[in-house]
Amino acid sequence: MSARPRSLAGLLLVLLIGAIALIGLAAAAGSFFSARKEVGEILDGHLAQAASLLIVQLGHELDEIDTERAPALHEDARKVAFQVWEQGRVLRLRSANAPAEALAGPAGGFSERPIAGRTWRVFSQWSSDRGYLVHVAERADAREKIARKLAARQLQPLLVAIPLLALLVWLAVRRALHPLRALARQIANREAQNLAPVEALDAPREVRPLIGQINALLARLGESIEIERRFTADAAHELRTPLAAVRTQAQVALAETAEAPRRHALDAVLAGCDRLARLTEQLLTLSRLENQAEGIALKTCALDGIAAQAAADAAPAALAKSIEISLEAQENVALRGQPDLLQAALRNLLDKRCATVRRAPRCASVCAPTRAGRGSRWRTADREFPKPSAPACSSASTASWAAARKAAAWAWQSSPASPNCIARNSNWATALSAASP
Repeated sequence: MSARPRSLAGLLLVLLIGAIALIGLAAAAGSFFSARKEVGEILDGHLAQAASLLIVQLGHELDEIDTERAPALHEDARKVAFQVWEQGRVLRLRSANAPAEALAGPAGGFSERPIAGRTWRVFSQWSSDRGYLVHVAERADAREKIARKLAARQLQPLLVAIPLLALLVWLAVRRALHPLRALARQIANREAQNLAPVEALDAPREVRPLIGQINALLARLGESIEIERRFTADAAHELRTPLAAVRTQAQVALAETAEAPRRHALDAVLAGCDRLARLTEQLLTLSRLENQAEGIALKTCALDGIAAQAAADAAPAALAKSIEISLEAQENVALRGQPDLLQAALRNLLDKRCATVRRAPRCASVCAPTRAGRGSRWRTADREFPKPSAPACSSASTASWAAARKAAAWAWQSSPASPNCIARNSNWATALSAASP
């Protein structure tokens, strides 16, 4: 089961909204701790101010108070407590919610102390004559509640802004991906035969390399289709005459009643079939060379091994005509090229040499180059017969010549110039020379 393709828009939305939410949460956490710290500082200031006011009001009025308890005037006052100690040892005044024991020690300043299961924040201060010690305390949970409320108020705009930012991000991503959707529609609406380059007028800069590669692929596809068309046309042209000849000989064989003419016609049919097989192989080789023209990998080739393999491949057809193939090669001679194409070129030369032999038995020889580079030659020869006549040369298929030329041109690489393939007739008959013009 194929995996569902990922959506680029969905990925961008998840990443962008996730980043916004993460930054928002980090900002919220920072706001909470900052608000908590600021609220604590403000409330500590209120405790210190309340203690100072109590110390200022202390004096003879304290003797007129006939109770140790001061009434709580408001519900919120239960969250704040105070005590007034004379000389730090005698409790003279306390709030209704303050305990009888001291809220803090004799040292001045801020401190925290658990009382009745609750934590209190206490500020202690002595009077100027150190006659009275004042403790002012506030419940820690009340301070925390105030900090949470302040942080929540700061978070409310952020909670409203995140969905709005997500909507804006979605609209921005959709707008940014519009050229891709337009490109997809343009390609989807094309006909199968339309291999024209894709237009990239409104495409973003990041998409242009992709469009360029698509256009390059379309160009290569067009070239491949053109090669196939040429191959079909060449095959139809090259096979038309041999097929007609085979058909004619088959009709002659069917019409003949005498054994000798009938046998002769059947032999001609077999010869025509062999010719068709060779021609088909040459056409396929030509097509393969055209398809691989731009992607041939060159490597070091041993010339004696290539010559031996080509001679071995051509031996069955030569033996059928009572032709013996001999090999003259020198070891340790190599050049850079494509072994398969080099072998195909030499095989074509051998096939043409065997096709031009009129009488048998004869001996065809293959002479591999003794050196590599400019001016190196491959020779195939019939030692007893001169060069073939013009009719014999013209009877060979043009496809074989084309295949030989292409194979040789793409197989050899000589420095400093590219090789040139020249078919020559001499005392050695046909030679393929890799020499610069």
